[in-house]
Amino acid sequence: MTPESPTVSVVVPTRDRPEMLRAALAAIRDQQYPGRVETVVVYDQSEPDESLVGDHPDRPVRVIRNQRTPGLAGARNSGILAAEGTLVAFCDDDDEWLPGKLTAQLAAFAEQPAAELVSCGILVRYRDRDVPRTLPWRRVPLAALLRSRLTELHPSTFLFRRSALLDGVGLVDEEIPGSYAEDYELLLRAARRHDLGNVPEPLVAVRWHEQSYFAQRWQTIATALQWLLARYPEFAGERRGEARVTGQIAFATAASGQRRAAFGWATRTLRRHLREPRAWLALAVSIRLLRPDAVVRAAHRRGRGI
Repeated sequence: MTPESPTVSVVVPTRDRPEMLRAALAAIRDQQYPGRVETVVVYDQSEPDESLVGDHPDRPVRVIRNQRTPGLAGARNSGILAAEGTLVAFCDDDDEWLPGKLTAQLAAFAEQPAAELVSCGILVRYRDRDVPRTLPWRRVPLAALLRSRLTELHPSTFLFRRSALLDGVGLVDEEIPGSYAEDYELLLRAARRHDLGNVPEPLVAVRWHEQSYFAQRWQTIATALQWLLARYPEFAGERRGEARVTGQIAFATAASGQRRAAFGWATRTLRRHLREPRAWLALAVSIRLLRPDAVVRAAHRRGRGI
């Protein structure tokens, strides 16, 4: 191991997805990276599988329980605090790293010494389709994240300096309702400090499927997004970005059957940006012209989300 190949700790939160988890761990283990890669599997609200523990000197695997707030945010933080590496990466238990991910991201850190986070592109896998999603930029400023969620910056691509998570950017926020959009909030907070680094290649395979923990939790989604708007007043200065978030709230409230609230959020959205499609989709769902699950499936087939 050399200074150019520092130890990387990979935090993998998991709950009741053993087969996908093993595939994720295999992809981490097989990274073509000369440095040490330790994996910390964090079991959240489920019984740990101790058979996953491995003591290979270059690719050790530890298994721990989430000792903090139940949910994704607390599980990530449990792993961060247990990590020993100079760098901390996230990988969800239903995703897989592709060859060359870590090496490409370390090169990006070398190009941008001030960066505290480097991400990369993704390959969205939904049913029988693979859709690449990449950004052409090597630097991502806060303004770009306010305008768009930038789905390409998926948590399974995150590679942080551990020092930034402990003293600077901070840990994942455990107050977000249901831990929904905890990854987006962390990106916004990091981008307030420095531009984010990015590798414009799809280096993580991200599965979108019906087993997602947020697949049908519409009320949680609506509540969390309202929390996010209140937490980041910068959205008020980005008309299209604010309309995107309020449009998501409109759709979520419509999908949960709250017609009056959905109409209110859709109206607010259209006043900010008349062409925001989520508002029109929310209205269509509210009057039962469209089914929310059908809309989500159609978007996912194109590698998109609501």
